[in-house]
Amino acid sequence: MVTQTQKQVAQAIVNVFETSKLVGDYDRVTLLAGDSGHLTYGRSQTTLASGNLFLLIKDYIDADGALFAPELSAYVDRLRDTDFTLDTDHSFRFWLAQAGQDPVMEAVQDKFFDRIYWDPACQSAQALGLETALAFAVVYDSRIHGSWHFIRDQVLERHGTPQEIGEEGWITRYVMSRRDWLAGHNNRLLHRTIYRMEAFLTLIEDRRWSLKLPFTLRGVAFEEGALQLTSGPSATAEDQQDRLLMLTSPLMVGEDVRTLQRALMSEGYAINIDGLFDEALARMVKMYQQEKGLVADGIVGSATWSALNR
Repeated sequence: MVTQTQKQVAQAIVNVFETSKLVGDYDRVTLLAGDSGHLTYGRSQTTLASGNLFLLIKDYIDADGALFAPELSAYVDRLRDTDFTLDTDHSFRFWLAQAGQDPVMEAVQDKFFDRIYWDPACQSAQALGLETALAFAVVYDSRIHGSWHFIRDQVLERHGTPQEIGEEGWITRYVMSRRDWLAGHNNRLLHRTIYRMEAFLTLIEDRRWSLKLPFTLRGVAFEEGALQLTSGPSATAEDQQDRLLMLTSPLMVGEDVRTLQRALMSEGYAINIDGLFDEALARMVKMYQQEKGLVADGIVGSATWSALNR
């Protein structure tokens, strides 16, 4: 497992990709033309379209001492429903920016982004038998940027497992495959992000597998003195976001609900596989989340999926 310092370096690398700074901006509100993630916010620029912005604001509102909980509470229903008119709601954007300067929001974001991005990335890396800090950083970047599983499966099919071809060779092939995928993507915003893979290839060429300090990346000095704070990513939203599964009216239905039901069945829960997210399924999700030490809110997002897929 990576050390705390290696974790900080990995997270800072992704910050630099987006902001040229080692630490992300907790109060940043961004809307890029053509970005299918729509409005993005905070240290890791989590998106409205993914549903993660709803979860983040929900956590903040529930936190003790949240200064702007009353103002943001008025938007919870619209966030849950991924109401894209929030993109241009200037009052909402104003309160987001104000809340980002609240120390409570900073603490909430630190915990939230570790739970939503870092922890699942570690689980994904460990499931493949990856061990180096640079490998964890590559997986982390992809979990944030999107389509980690898609490119992972491509590389496994074409080149084999890390155990078969070696971890360094597998990660190198993954980074090159992802660079080609970003360069040819039909979302032109992603064409601009191939620099992320070019930066990783530079670290690979320099054999920075342990992410040992100091080094310079994209003109930014990575030094121990600059990493006193736990840093986190600020990422461009990918266009292939998994929807949050939860109890709604009308009820959610679909193949993703069936996948959830099958996963819970494999964990020993007695479930009728009907693709319907009803009250009974919501109760089972809460039971599973509580059993695994997750936030037991009945909402299936990245953290719950990662636990189920572990």
